[in-house]
Amino acid sequence: MPGLAVGIFLVTLTLVIWQPRGLGIGWSALGGAALALLTGVVHLADLPVVGIVWNATLAFVGIILISSVLDACGFFEWAALHVARWGRGRGRRLFVLIVLLGAVVAAFFANDGAALILTPIVVQILRVLHFSTRATIAFVMATGFIADAGSLPLLVSNLVNIVTADFFGISFARYALVMVPVGVVSVAASLGVLWLYYRRWVPPRYHLSGLPQPAQAVTDRLTFCSGWAVLALLLAGYLTAGPLGVPLSAVVGGGAVVLLAVAARRPAFAFRARAHTAGDGGAHRGSTGTPAPPHPIRVRTVVQQAPWQVVLFSLGMYVVVYGLRDQGLTAQLTRVFTVLPAHGVLVSALGVGVVVAVVASVLNNLPTVLVMVLAVAGVAASGVTHEAMVYATVIGSDLGPKITPIGSLATLLWLDVLDRKGIRIGWGRYVRTGVVLTAPVLLVSLVALAGWLQVVGG
Repeated sequence: MPGLAVGIFLVTLTLVIWQPRGLGIGWSALGGAALALLTGVVHLADLPVVGIVWNATLAFVGIILISSVLDACGFFEWAALHVARWGRGRGRRLFVLIVLLGAVVAAFFANDGAALILTPIVVQILRVLHFSTRATIAFVMATGFIADAGSLPLLVSNLVNIVTADFFGISFARYALVMVPVGVVSVAASLGVLWLYYRRWVPPRYHLSGLPQPAQAVTDRLTFCSGWAVLALLLAGYLTAGPLGVPLSAVVGGGAVVLLAVAARRPAFAFRARAHTAGDGGAHRGSTGTPAPPHPIRVRTVVQQAPWQVVLFSLGMYVVVYGLRDQGLTAQLTRVFTVLPAHGVLVSALGVGVVVAVVASVLNNLPTVLVMVLAVAGVAASGVTHEAMVYATVIGSDLGPKITPIGSLATLLWLDVLDRKGIRIGWGRYVRTGVVLTAPVLLVSLVALAGWLQVVGG
């Protein structure tokens, strides 16, 4: 029976990555879940455990909806254009600023948002600045890699963060207290490694003459301004939701509904503004830096393109992974992890983090974190040592996927976006780069975690 559970898991994961005939990741995972139930690997009595992932999944969908609306109103392009101007024509300065922008976007809009939304904008700006293909690759690779390194500090920064926190009952405030400093170290280490690796590819100077004004990127000013207010309210909601017993998904969902409602309006002044602009010869007023006339955001399209398949994927894959637990495979991992606490906090953090990272790079990070939280939960450890193992699971699941293209679905989608933009990055080059960039950042982050936890206590 353990062999059957592993077989179902591997077949399901293959279908998720391959997606034959547009089957979709969600239906592939649900098919694996149905097979696990039909073969007796998982029983109907086990189904209530999917409650572990529903909050994380719906929160993730809400974050992507907010990101998509803000992207549609020009929020991220506005930010990227400001960063390009702050670079003041210096390539090295621009490289640092783009990496930091990616880290901020990842922290508040999840790693998927940073990689998939910001990357096309960065490519567009670099082409306006006439960067070479080699320089463009350096910037887009940095954007892609910082998306995961920047997804450590907040619960909402990565789907696996929410899954882990929900499983172990970690509040938003406690998570931030531990992981914000670790996230800062991770971003700093990533910036250093990225710069050492790509410094020869970055041009020393660039010209700003062809770059649009940031205000030109804003297509809907009311939605743009509302986005700032919603983000502030979300942060307040994250801090108060836990003590009040409100699920994180309800807070994020509320913010998404508000922003969608603002974006869905059809104000008459928008059409009058267009008519006025056309009549007074001001069709090119964007050249003065003033925003273009507002236009309706296609809210229905934004909602339809939300990652609903991720909901099905999370629920289906968790059932499949639970089958591994029922057949004793997570117990084997628990026995491996059990020897770590006797050697202290640092060894516990490094041991769990490295194992999780390697497994996540091969088997995809979401199923990996589902397996690992079950394994870590069975370890007889307490206090700071146990907490180090829990957060090391997060770090390994966040950073490990960047070692290989199949480590996360976001990376596969990101590579597809680049390919459609004419930037081809082969899997061989990606893996070579992934190992070099990820390994030192992973180790530095785990050491920082162990040290910081001994400061803040358990």
